[in-house]
Amino acid sequence: MGGAAGKAGSPKKAWMPETKVEAKVVEAMRRRETHGSSIKSFNSIILKFPKIDESFRNCKATFEQFDEDSNGSIDKEELRKCFHKLETAFTDEEIYDLFETCDINEDRGMKFNEFIVLLCLVYLLKDDPATPQAKSRIGMPDLEATFETLVGAFVFLDKNKDGYVSKSEMVQAINESGERSSGRIAMKRFG
Repeated sequence: MGGAAGKAGSPKKAWMPETKVEAKVVEAMRRRETHGSSIKSFNSIILKFPKIDESFRNCKATFEQFDEDSNGSIDKEELRKCFHKLETAFTDEEIYDLFETCDINEDRGMKFNEFIVLLCLVYLLKDDPATPQAKSRIGMPDLEATFETLVGAFVFLDKNKDGYVSKSEMVQAINESGERSSGRIAMKRFG
């Protein structure tokens, strides 16, 4: 998912995935993009914020449960145990690749915001209907609607389908809402 799924340079250069997991994420996003997004406007994303916020607050308790040493981050071994509790079918290599991909600040510990990115990627990777866990892809059915919204928002915002949401794509999406105030907000925030 764009910058979260890889530590690539400029999005304009030909980018090659560094790991098997990154390659799978790119392929999963391409599959999703062919189906389009259920999100049709920037305003529909904004209207979902309260529900997303509530879902993330509930997810914080899950994060704290998996942070066995209560240091505010999940290490590789805690993540491996987390995946087994969530009943996901990833190999240890894939788990460690996901850890490296989602450890955005590279401090060898996954903070809560990085954990959210990880769960969203797991949700995206488990999008195959042939997967045995397709009904409950990440063992957390309450969060799946939130991750579906996030993936749908990304697909909607990534207008040129390059795997990144640029400033100009964000401004374009806000301006397409038709609200004059949205356009001013876009220019103030991203201009």
